[in-house]
Amino acid sequence: MSGSAVHERRKRAGQRAIDGVLLLDKPAGITSSAAVQTVRRLFSAAKAGHTGTLDPLATGLLPICLGEAAKFSHVLLDADKTYGATVRLGMTTTTGDLEGELIERKPVSVDRCKLESVLERFVGAIQQVPPMYSALKRGGQPLYKFARAGQILPREPREVLIKRLVLIGFAGEELTISVTCSKGTYIRVLAEDVGRELGCGACLAALRREGVGDFNLSGGIVTLERLESVTVAERDALLLAPDAMVASLPRIELDAAATLRLRQGRSVERPGSEATGLARAYGPGKDFLGVVEVTSPGVMVARRLRSTAGIA
Repeated sequence: MSGSAVHERRKRAGQRAIDGVLLLDKPAGITSSAAVQTVRRLFSAAKAGHTGTLDPLATGLLPICLGEAAKFSHVLLDADKTYGATVRLGMTTTTGDLEGELIERKPVSVDRCKLESVLERFVGAIQQVPPMYSALKRGGQPLYKFARAGQILPREPREVLIKRLVLIGFAGEELTISVTCSKGTYIRVLAEDVGRELGCGACLAALRREGVGDFNLSGGIVTLERLESVTVAERDALLLAPDAMVASLPRIELDAAATLRLRQGRSVERPGSEATGLARAYGPGKDFLGVVEVTSPGVMVARRLRSTAGIA
């Protein structure tokens, strides 16, 4: 099917070519994919995707990319994440959280001093074995499908980085922690491992994602209820521009000639002192072009560009 035919088909289906980033406050009880589909429907968007899965149990920040913004979602997929978590001591479950079946209960005899000592052991680079109840794939199938069928497959441990782990509160059999970690970190597994070190077992009772890269809960986060209650114009106004995904990268301004070369797939020479590495490029009229890589001082090539932007 030709590109024009696809465009017409989407147009007939009532879909819009809308670009932007929505900072969704995902509610508990639904999957990240279900949240994305709801947002896509509300915006009548032709394309939508998220920037890192949240379990159904979890709530909080789920940046959703619409249209061209999805091209830059990898930046947030690789970004650090911050979570607030509640951990239940004295019990282990099949899933590592309260949604699973109880495996074992043990008495809890832990004081704050011991707890803080154990938590300190998990700061830095640690090894985690990914849980069976996860979206990681084996042979094209997510691990959770094998788990639901009663199959436990071997998983290799992976290194993750816990940059910050702070005890916020501790009472009885529950503790609350704040965690800043690298991509690929499972807070459920962290809770289980802490419980194992304490000798009483543990599972995750609640989880809220509070930050993804430079985004946090104070940056215009929106609930599904609010999205459903506003007009189309008000809803569109809640979107951040596609370049919000790469706002942490250096900014480079290009003229019309350089913009054309870039979009033609050719390198651009621009004398200057730009450091090598990724940058966000803007063309005439301050149009966001996409992400480029400065391969050597004054020389850049396109890495990921918007389909339509900055065409003179």
